[in-house]
Amino acid sequence: MIRLDGVGQVFEGRGGQVQALDGIDLHVQENEFVTLIGRSGCGKSTLLRLIAGLLPPTYGGVEVAGLPVTGPRRDVSFMFQRPALLPWRSVVSNVMLPVEISGSNGGGDRTEPSKKAYRDRAHELLELVGLSGFERRLPHELSGGMQQRVSLCRSLIRSPKVMLMDEPFSALDALTRTELSEELQRIQMELATTIVFVTHSIEEAVVLADRVVVLSPRPGQVREIVEIDIPRPRSLGQNAHLTDVAQISGRLHGLLSEKADAEKVDVPEARR
Repeated sequence: MIRLDGVGQVFEGRGGQVQALDGIDLHVQENEFVTLIGRSGCGKSTLLRLIAGLLPPTYGGVEVAGLPVTGPRRDVSFMFQRPALLPWRSVVSNVMLPVEISGSNGGGDRTEPSKKAYRDRAHELLELVGLSGFERRLPHELSGGMQQRVSLCRSLIRSPKVMLMDEPFSALDALTRTELSEELQRIQMELATTIVFVTHSIEEAVVLADRVVVLSPRPGQVREIVEIDIPRPRSLGQNAHLTDVAQISGRLHGLLSEKADAEKVDVPEARR
């Protein structure tokens, strides 16, 4: 579903060039849940932006569903750390925003659902995340966790093939974070969506993922990919697999604690 081959990203700055990513090879299967972890500044968010088509790679290739990524795609959604809801719009109107921006067919294109069909789906999604009855509320009337649930529904409104999530639960309290991680697992299994999820929490990465991709310090490279063979559903709270989660989390802590073999400062001449 997602394929990155030899991908690198170099940014130009006042102090010269900064290499964020180098030689990223990563293949994500359809319906797979992959988490990305690594130290701050290792290029995790940059990697999501490349997959989303928000940023062209300096070198290497990025594909989604067998097609080169040349810009944003309607079947790829992006969920950010903050909900970013429009304060003057109701909950259901915020969920419908991507449909209004890109436009629905209004009955013209038979392959695209009508606006009414999207509105029905918005109500179904809100019910799915436990927000039935809050459709007409404004964002300021909701808790932070509820706002993030609305943001999740907005990301799902167009039935994306791929969901890219950049630390969406990091600003939430521990209990809400646990609830939403369980919610996300359930939704992913029900809707069969491919997810790439960035987090700084090692335990969260293990609980959510089929595979955890560990990135090295800048320039970010794939240090190791760890398979998570723990039965679902999993929880950040009490569950029957705490020992397995703890063992894998310990291994990942060790990987992140290791110093890079050779920290790169300059951009390789052949790629400048």
